Amino acid sequence: MALTVTNTNTIQLLNILNKNSDAQSTTLKQLATGKRITSGKDDPAGLIALSGLQAELIAVETSLNNNQRTDSMLTVADQAIGEISGLLGEIEKLVAATSSEANLTASEIAANQSQIDDALSAIDRIVATTNFNGKKLLDGSFAIQNSGLDRDRISGLFVYARSQSTSDTILNVNRVTSAQKAGVAFQIGQTTGASLTTSGTTELAIAGNLGTASITLVDAMTLSEIAAELNKATDQTGVVASLSTTAHDAGTSAINLKSTGYGTAAFVSVEILSGGGMNAATGTVDNAQGTTDDLKSVTKTSGVDAVVTINGQPTGADGLDISYSANGLSLDFTLSTNYGSGVVVSGQTAAQNKASTFTVKAAGGATFQLGSTSGTRATIGLDSLATYNLGGGNSTSRLSQLKSGGSTDLRSDVAGALDSVRDAIGQIASTRGRVGGFQKFQVGSAIGALQAAQTGLTSAASIIADTDFAVATADLTKQNVLIQSGIQLLGITNQRTAQILSLL
Repeated sequence: MALTVTNTNTIQLLNILNKNSDAQSTTLKQLATGKRITSGKDDPAGLIALSGLQAELIAVETSLNNNQRTDSMLTVADQAIGEISGLLGEIEKLVAATSSEANLTASEIAANQSQIDDALSAIDRIVATTNFNGKKLLDGSFAIQNSGLDRDRISGLFVYARSQSTSDTILNVNRVTSAQKAGVAFQIGQTTGASLTTSGTTELAIAGNLGTASITLVDAMTLSEIAAELNKATDQTGVVASLSTTAHDAGTSAINLKSTGYGTAAFVSVEILSGGGMNAATGTVDNAQGTTDDLKSVTKTSGVDAVVTINGQPTGADGLDISYSANGLSLDFTLSTNYGSGVVVSGQTAAQNKASTFTVKAAGGATFQLGSTSGTRATIGLDSLATYNLGGGNSTSRLSQLKSGGSTDLRSDVAGALDSVRDAIGQIASTRGRVGGFQKFQVGSAIGALQAAQTGLTSAASIIADTDFAVATADLTKQNVLIQSGIQLLGITNQRTAQILSLL
């Protein structure tokens, strides 16, 4: 190679040295910040992908925070409902204890009633004061709205969830089959049946959905006296006895037994433990027309649930209580006794007697964003759990009527009180189950999915954006070696200039 003043090798080495120096600066910046991409020129395609991942990650983290807050809110509601459930359990104990009033004094019954009053007041206080972030949870503020409800036919409407449609939902209710109480003819007399009396002592056990009672019938009791004796245990059994002359052949008498409630959960059964003979008016055992009129055991006989369709779809039924779930809508309500049992309203057609219509509004309820997109919203309804709104199912009274002076307080109707409180317990259990189900399967699953998405997005963003310290350290070592060798080589190339000077 010719010896010239212009040293091409030096220029090339300087360019290489500058590139290595720039690379070293980039590596130092990556190590100092922990980020592989510190400017757009580091990785343009990676920067675009990273921006999309970070935007999605922000949405996921925001949704995760929202769901965790929703979970906390529903936990507050669940714990408050649990306290109400506990109070209802205490009320049930007091009512059940009072049902055996023969061994209680008036002061003891009054004391039990006082405790029930306190418990009912406590329920209303919990409902009025349970709140989260300044919003009341159990007083009906988060109830899903409805309109057009015929209160003479449908009551106790609880709407637990609705779809996110902006249109109202019209529900056409059709009673296909009426609900019935459990009923049996306990004793059927003949044409002289009204004069029948017990022959000796009869021991029997009568059972209904409230419980079982042992009853003793003494000698020479008439049919009306037998019915009255059985009705003394109605508070314990939930079974009512009545004397009828139309339950069998015309002109005969019979003791009919019926449950106080409707549906398959209501039942009547009688077991004759001893005795059971009946005397005719002459005092001899009656065997008129070749049959016996003795009191006989009755196998368990249940009532019948109503059969109801809504918008042509089948529903669940427990006596007069109806549950419906379809197209994101979930609700419960109770048919009135007349409507549910098929009482005919004069002036209406058969179809009108069976039909009722109401509307669930696309408004109200507690709406939550479960995911990071608008299509993941869900609404849960929390109706008022005050005592005036509990009970009332299957022809029972409202829970508030258990207060002193109410129609089912301990001095007025113990059997009705027990039916009412048990119905309220079922409503509270259903509400708590709905809240718990939404919390577990909707919110809980959303939190799990969002946490998985957060982990995946964070990992993907880290692969693109974060510095691999092992690789960066190795690169830095390589760059240091290259820079040092470049400097050494510049010294060698400078020797060419010295050679030219030696020629001169």
